[in-house]
Amino acid sequence: MSESKNVSRLFMCIGIVFVTCLLLSNLVAGKMWAVTPDITLPAAVILFPLTYIIGDVFTEVYGFRKARTIIWLGFACSFFAVMVYLLTIALPHPGYWENQEAFATVLGTTPRVAAASFAGYLFGEFSNAFILSRLKVVTKGKNLWLRTILSTVVGEGLDSVIFIMISFWGTMENEVVLKMILFQYLFKVGYEVLFTPVTYAVVKAVKKAEGIDVYDEGLKYNFIKG
Repeated sequence: MSESKNVSRLFMCIGIVFVTCLLLSNLVAGKMWAVTPDITLPAAVILFPLTYIIGDVFTEVYGFRKARTIIWLGFACSFFAVMVYLLTIALPHPGYWENQEAFATVLGTTPRVAAASFAGYLFGEFSNAFILSRLKVVTKGKNLWLRTILSTVVGEGLDSVIFIMISFWGTMENEVVLKMILFQYLFKVGYEVLFTPVTYAVVKAVKKAEGIDVYDEGLKYNFIKG
């Protein structure tokens, strides 16, 4: 079915959920989760994989172009949030207010970590959307589970490698960095696999509600516009 130029109320609601999950993931990423004495993950892993699941819904139902719009919207909102955090941290505070350091610790970020987060997000989300879109055409819309998992394997892999390598390489032992990449990656992919039945149910419900099922046949992929 061809893609509509208009967006529905449902599309906007799902987009709001996507951006909310993304912003909250970035906000809680500074909290470290001691899964085991040897495995530590950022707390964002409990929420960030949902952005890939929602991204799957966008690409599967509305097509790559609409998914691209949401991906860039998420990037713009994340960038704006970081700028607001940095601005509020920089504002002079009264002497009686004793929470400046804690406020800066939670909301602050370094240019290196911010760059890592933005790069990992863009490469991961766009590769996920591209692979899912192409596989949908190749498989003629069959085997959604295979398409969502394969796209996540690549997307989450790129995101994990890019983010952790840029953020931490050279700041700790190489073995520790590689373990962080591996365990974070396995957790995210496992998350996607576990939620596959939910993805199926949501995709089916949205397709029925919207009355559309876009196939990106003959699409010339452009990650900026077109």
